[in-house]
Amino acid sequence: MGRVSVNNIELEQFMKTEKEVIDKKLPIYIESLQSPEKLKASMIYSLEAGGKRVRPLLLLATLHGFSKPLEIGYDVASALEMVHTYSLIHDDLPSMDDDDLRRGKPTNHIIYGEAMATLAGDALLTKSFQLISCSEHLTSERKVDLIQRISRAIGPEGMVGGQVADMEAEGKSLQAEDLQQIHERKTGDLLAVAVEAGAMIAEADVEDVQLLRQFAQHVGLAFQIKDDILDIEGDEEELGKPVGSDEDNDKNTYPKLLGLDGAKEKLEYHLTEAKKCLYQTSTNHTLLKELADYIGSRVN
Repeated sequence: MGRVSVNNIELEQFMKTEKEVIDKKLPIYIESLQSPEKLKASMIYSLEAGGKRVRPLLLLATLHGFSKPLEIGYDVASALEMVHTYSLIHDDLPSMDDDDLRRGKPTNHIIYGEAMATLAGDALLTKSFQLISCSEHLTSERKVDLIQRISRAIGPEGMVGGQVADMEAEGKSLQAEDLQQIHERKTGDLLAVAVEAGAMIAEADVEDVQLLRQFAQHVGLAFQIKDDILDIEGDEEELGKPVGSDEDNDKNTYPKLLGLDGAKEKLEYHLTEAKKCLYQTSTNHTLLKELADYIGSRVN
């Protein structure tokens, strides 16, 4: 695809086009499996439940910034979306957040039952690593490196550990620094590794990979802060779920700790810091900068 300009119309076209690509690929990966039909149906149900595909888009925008063909990143981008979807299925379970709606639709366990939803999440997680390991666009060494970094980002030191810390913090009073550490792992690490993976697939130098990871870590925190803000002042129809659930569940959020205005200031701080890191890289940063702005201004 051609170079993307700075105006939002071009960003919207990139997001629309590449989201459609990922949306088409995800069920195809599952339909070809020699697995029980109900399991595949449960997996596909959540993959097709909507979503902005932010993690795949960040990876693909990184590839674009290094003038690499996007095709070489589709398998890893799709794998990251499978990981994200697995985490949402498990988050919604009665033993976790006990949510009945996700993106305006019944959650997986409401349709398929708790056991099948759990197994669908397990299957998506394991399928994601198989997908990376079988990609024809990556060397064996690159596959191992990606799997190592992604597994760390989403495992006990990353996303899963962050989820545990978040659950254990319910009903407790945290400092802002403690909350940031939770969300760096719970939300930020998967977003960060999406950009990091894009840079690695593009064969970027070590300095660019590190700067882009720092960029994405700030974006990940901005993403979570925006989620917290939307839970207060978002539109339920736009969000596809009830607002105010964080307060109902006595969760620690940025508005709760800093006030709504303080949370908005922290959001702008992380977006600004993200761009400072981005501007130091050798990449064409247009798409990543615009995606960061989109994350900070989204309505769902």
